Amino acid sequence: MSLRAALARRLAGGTPAPLTLPRPPLLLEALREGAVPLAPARPGVVAASGSLRVAVVIPQFRRGSGGHKTIADLVRGLEARGHAIELLLVDEEARHADQVDDIALRELFVDFFGAVSADVRRLDARAFAGADVVVATGWQTVPAVLRLPRASARAYLVQDHEPEFYPASIEREWAAWTYRQGLHAICASPWLASVVSELYGSSASAFDLGVDHDTYRSVDGLARRADRILFYARPTTPRRAVPLGLLALEELARRRPDVDVALFGEARATDAPFAHRDLGVLPPAQLAREYAEATCGVVLSLTNPSLVPTEMLACGLPVVDLAVPSMLATFGPDGPIELSRPDPLALCAAIERVLDDTGLRTAHSTAGRALTARRTWAHAA
Repeated sequence: MSLRAALARRLAGGTPAPLTLPRPPLLLEALREGAVPLAPARPGVVAASGSLRVAVVIPQFRRGSGGHKTIADLVRGLEARGHAIELLLVDEEARHADQVDDIALRELFVDFFGAVSADVRRLDARAFAGADVVVATGWQTVPAVLRLPRASARAYLVQDHEPEFYPASIEREWAAWTYRQGLHAICASPWLASVVSELYGSSASAFDLGVDHDTYRSVDGLARRADRILFYARPTTPRRAVPLGLLALEELARRRPDVDVALFGEARATDAPFAHRDLGVLPPAQLAREYAEATCGVVLSLTNPSLVPTEMLACGLPVVDLAVPSMLATFGPDGPIELSRPDPLALCAAIERVLDDTGLRTAHSTAGRALTARRTWAHAA
């Protein structure tokens, strides 16, 4: 039963529906029987056409998901190189029960993450026609990828260290289990590749997240403000450390009551004890305009870096983030991002340094543009 149906039933005064816990599809089968043997490769056909059939297995999604936006950008890059892609949905949360068929599911994906040529449909192992490569994209998708028949190869697009998404729980254990299943991990940073290989003994390679430079760039004629803070406040993603950011901004507002603070990244308004604006989930073009006008962007990454900092940098916006191992390994201690200890007073001080020091802002902006100029989705694909 979907969440909407359950709420409707409760509001109507009916008996509460039984609690349904998420269950990764085909997990029992994968644990009991292991991976389905790989099918013979098609080297002659692939060599002649230059095209691979790639099945990308994705978890349930919602508007604003950076992980799914990355998948969509990589799919577009692979399609541009001539590969035939299909997207297969694993929806163990029944989040997409309201999409009555695969046509509606595809329309929702395209609405949220942009156009792709690929079909988008619910995964059905019995109906799967086969692929040269099947790619897992989240821990929940790995059991199904292991059990899909008629696959010549398997891989694992790893965008973060997903066991860290959970407290002590079986989900944490299952997420760690997926890195030990012999899938080559294609990781969204060198830091992440080192974590996967060192902790789990998995083979791993790395790529850098791309930037859509047609969208994220300077806006001609738009003057940059000297007092505007943009905070990526997505509390549904705990690794973005939103409570830490709110404490730092509360202290900043105490010191500078006139500072202009805007929160974005979450559809619902966020309660905060200081004056601010909630921008919600903005379309990319409008988001780029905000980046081009603000003084300082605040994005907090406790695990792998978000897409947001590099998109801000491409617009010339100086960024403040956290001095944690992933950020230090990706951008360096003296790189284009102002890094802070994960402490609200230290974070407030880092934001103030950016606000007060024009030379520092210029240096970060210049270095950020140089870094992101080399990062494209075509190269990532």
